[in-house]
Amino acid sequence: MRIAYVTETYPPEINGVSLSVERTVAHLRTAGHEVQLIRPRQRGEARRNDPAEWRTSGCPIPLYPDLRFGWAGVRALGRRWTADRPGQGEGQTLPPDLVHVATPGPLGWAALRAARSLGLPTSADFRTNFHSYTRHYGLGWLEPAVLGWLRRLHDMADITFVPTRRLATELAGRGFQRIQVVGRGVDTQRFSPRLRDDWLRLAWQARRDTRVLLYVGRLAAEKNVGLALTCFESLRERHPGLRMVVVGDGPQRAALEQQHPLARFVGSLTGSELARCYASADVFLFPSLTDTFGNVTLEALASGLSVAAFDTAAAGQLIKDGVNGWLATPCAGEEGREAFAVAAERALLTSSPDGALRQWARLTGVRTQWEDVLRPFELSLLSLVRATRVVAPHAALA
Repeated sequence: MRIAYVTETYPPEINGVSLSVERTVAHLRTAGHEVQLIRPRQRGEARRNDPAEWRTSGCPIPLYPDLRFGWAGVRALGRRWTADRPGQGEGQTLPPDLVHVATPGPLGWAALRAARSLGLPTSADFRTNFHSYTRHYGLGWLEPAVLGWLRRLHDMADITFVPTRRLATELAGRGFQRIQVVGRGVDTQRFSPRLRDDWLRLAWQARRDTRVLLYVGRLAAEKNVGLALTCFESLRERHPGLRMVVVGDGPQRAALEQQHPLARFVGSLTGSELARCYASADVFLFPSLTDTFGNVTLEALASGLSVAAFDTAAAGQLIKDGVNGWLATPCAGEEGREAFAVAAERALLTSSPDGALRQWARLTGVRTQWEDVLRPFELSLLSLVRATRVVAPHAALA
């Protein structure tokens, strides 16, 4: 199967979407499929246009200058995917059997339009609740328009993949069609309690019996990070030795560091450094109400942490309250803050490294392997290609 895989985020960018996209592309290639990755060229990267990867032009995303939109015209993509291309020369390949769009930016929109014009089967991921982000930047009045734009984009796809059953139900209620649930996985060799590092804990001024709270993710308004830090400070009044480590970067970092000087901000981490941070902490706080999944929740479970999160996204699907983590009712305002604070305190009180809750958390991660997720995704793409007959183009390229 030849796949044109279109995404507007990819390593070296560090975020949950880019890393899961990288994992998916690697799986498809290892399985023997020809994948041409199409993504924007990032700052400092060399140009590239070959059968394995095409780096398009792009521009920074407002408020997220380290991330980029991709730019490619519908006609340019159509010419690239037209059947009479010779398959030789720079960037020239045989036309794809399928076009998959991982992110809903201008590049993804153009890719779906071009594929539809050529009668190519298409699929897309719904990974981010962009419409919900508007509320956190004083643009709530734009939410219906953003949601409508997302719905029109996904209407061009033959399948829209979502990570949880709850999100599938929500989107179906908002008019999205042809939805299929494919979850997320975790590398349980990389994220494991066995990586607990007493020397790292000493650097955090945490003794063997000291509890460490952890947050991992972007430091941005839509992530609700301030709630985790407020809970830490409240808990510290009753548990004086408590520590808090914050992993990540983003537009709110400077303000959060100033407002919460007792927390330790360590910036963005990846690979073994990130895995050691998870394993060396005790409690994971994830206060987001906007994530569609939240890979970090699964990484924390695989690392054997006591997790406190709202009953939504990955936590809502994977955590059984009081068994392998703690859930708060997902609501905004003071009621939501109080519910999360209760979950955070319960997570702290059940955070003994050898306690049953943390053992069950680890088992949850072990049962959620990437291979168990990516193989069904691959089979869904194969089924779509096999079910698609050669038809006349829907419309001339515009």
